[in-house]
Amino acid sequence: MDLFSRSWTALRTAVAHLPDEDFARPSGCAGWLVRDLACHLVIDAQDVLITLVTPAEKEPTCDAVTYWKVGSTPPTGDDPLDALIVRLAAAYEEPRLLQFHLDDVGSAAGRAAELADPTQRVATQDMVLTAGDYLSAYVLEWTLHHLDLIAHLPDAEQPPAEGLARSREMLEQLAGAAFPASLSDRDALLVGTGRRAPTDAEKAELGGLAGRLPFVIG
Repeated sequence: MDLFSRSWTALRTAVAHLPDEDFARPSGCAGWLVRDLACHLVIDAQDVLITLVTPAEKEPTCDAVTYWKVGSTPPTGDDPLDALIVRLAAAYEEPRLLQFHLDDVGSAAGRAAELADPTQRVATQDMVLTAGDYLSAYVLEWTLHHLDLIAHLPDAEQPPAEGLARSREMLEQLAGAAFPASLSDRDALLVGTGRRAPTDAEKAELGGLAGRLPFVIG
């Protein structure tokens, strides 16, 4: 849960420090600008708040890793929900309004996470899991979206190293295979989830795993 807070704080801080012109740059999410990704993070924060106050009586059906579903087709940005995010983001008009909303709702989600009982069972998307596992799952969400945020911002702050390491562990568990040690945590996540294509040298290191890429997390 502490790693959730560190990863989430780092991501929100990165958005808060962006100059206005960066909101119109592409993000690492297909079809989304940086402003669209920031708007998506507002929705994510709302989801965290809703889930943490949705208790469940049933036994957990998943944990921090199995919470995620793995596909093989990268998003194109044409999904109706993705298109809705673009329209919502455009409605803010000024980046400072989007920054304010993310800080407001995002801070509340962060406080709710700190106050949550990690053993409490919560329900979301027809799944039941402990609050601790739910928040641990979101370390992967925050880390990948932090990489998406700075995909075309070379001078921006990177995600926390411990968040990158934990996210790599979760991706490897989902893939059922370890990525080569020669790949940094950041590169393993980018290549493993299809955010960039592997180089020829990386393909050779990946071996048979290269043919299974990408592992699209959703």
